[in-house]
Amino acid sequence: MSAPSSTEARRRLAAPTVAMLPRIADSLSFLYLDIVRVLQDDTGVCAEITSERHGKETVYLPTAALSCVLLGPGTSITARALTTLARHGTTVLVSGSGGVRCYAAAQPESLSTTWLERQARSWANNGSRLAVATAMYEKRFGSGTAPAGTTLEQLRGMEGQRVKAQYRLLAQQYKIGRFRRAYDPAQWHDQDPVNLALSSANTCLYGIVHAAILALGCSPALGIVHSGNQQALVYDIADLYKAELTVPLAFSLHASTNPEAEARRSFRDGLRLFRLLPRIVHDIQELLDPGGNREAPDPEEQLIDLWDPVAGPLPGGANHGGGP
Repeated sequence: MSAPSSTEARRRLAAPTVAMLPRIADSLSFLYLDIVRVLQDDTGVCAEITSERHGKETVYLPTAALSCVLLGPGTSITARALTTLARHGTTVLVSGSGGVRCYAAAQPESLSTTWLERQARSWANNGSRLAVATAMYEKRFGSGTAPAGTTLEQLRGMEGQRVKAQYRLLAQQYKIGRFRRAYDPAQWHDQDPVNLALSSANTCLYGIVHAAILALGCSPALGIVHSGNQQALVYDIADLYKAELTVPLAFSLHASTNPEAEARRSFRDGLRLFRLLPRIVHDIQELLDPGGNREAPDPEEQLIDLWDPVAGPLPGGANHGGGP
């Protein structure tokens, strides 16, 4: 048998192995790329960057350590590179500038359904769904702010009062008089700068939350408080951060002549400080499985199980008929 060629040897080294597959708890990484060409060569997946000053530069991507790659404007990717990312279990998202907005997603079939199943169990039972809604409220306003036995209707009322109180406080701080939240796409340009900036910044936030939800393998459509929309869970999770991120930003732009563009730029520039994507992932995991295991299933275990309500998950790929 002839020895493998150098090209074949490099390809074997680049192939993913079980040991290379990352666990969520160890490395949940998000890589944002823009104005690059992503391709596969004999060594691995790389990004080609071309500039007048430096010419063509090549940067290799640590595909085995990446859970999510966000492709921003000006990015192209080859089918071979996309296939390699899928084999490593990496979710690929097509996003706007700075990771803002999520337009499309390619999720690998090897992506674990662990968090999707936990989400579905929380969503399908009224008791657990209310418990998650209460936990979301306390994440926003502090531990113990929702007394035991609080109903969903009461949570909505308490939330509305706190949001209005924040609006009043910020309106006084910026001396803009009374503020009323308004969102009317049919009369978009008739709105005041604060409402325009808030709508624009919230749209950016929705895109980032959407990306994190998909990277975990959850469904954006199965919301806890919101329902009836393909982005229901996106709205739920985004609400956790508005009082901290988008609302103060919008009020600070009350005198802007172009509040939408300034809100997008300011929000994008502040993302590095907030480390928002890892925070969103941690919060989703904590809501769906409080105090539970943060790791993905061991990749050496069976990837496909059989459901059994009594015995628990059973290994797939086996004959359970019994007998010889």
